[in-house]
Amino acid sequence: MQPKYWNKGKIYLSNKDKVLKKLIQTYRNEYLNLNSNYFHSLINSIIGQQISVSAADSMKTKFFKLKKNITPQTVSKLRTTDLRKCGLSRQKILYIRNISKYFLQNKKFIKNINKSSEEEIYNNLIEIKGVGNWTIHMFLMFSYGSSNIFPTGDLGFLKAISKLYKVQLPISERKLKLLYKKWSPYSSQATWYLWRSLDPIPVNY
Repeated sequence: MQPKYWNKGKIYLSNKDKVLKKLIQTYRNEYLNLNSNYFHSLINSIIGQQISVSAADSMKTKFFKLKKNITPQTVSKLRTTDLRKCGLSRQKILYIRNISKYFLQNKKFIKNINKSSEEEIYNNLIEIKGVGNWTIHMFLMFSYGSSNIFPTGDLGFLKAISKLYKVQLPISERKLKLLYKKWSPYSSQATWYLWRSLDPIPVNY
């Protein structure tokens, strides 16, 4: 599902930034695809940590074939050997199990996520071991639908800025603040287009 802000964001960013205008024209029929399944979205983020989009896509395909319905209940019963066959590390398996347990124990919060603020979501999800700033940023972008996430902890994001805006890594705080100011309130969309410029397939969580 396309975010509600997407079409407005395309116009806004095209007027504000020549680099983004070109990317928006290149990928004119593509968009960030919102995942309404909060559980799947968080698991996708864990799988995608620190690996390429293609590698993550392959792992996700194998993982979601393990059961007809991937739910907190079914995942909690999956054997470690089956999870390892998907290419998941011991650490990622632990994190996925932690998320499953959290969803089973916090049903009221999960049910009302769409009524919660970004701050409330952050303060709750950060309690899960293995879920950090990056994972929450991905969740807010790809599931909750936040329009203004600026993930400075994402290496692909920084690499794309370096490449497209011809600035050396590490990128200065001043440069990052200028870009954030220029792109707001559509930093999530700008980020998605920067990722898209690096990878052969769109990023999805």
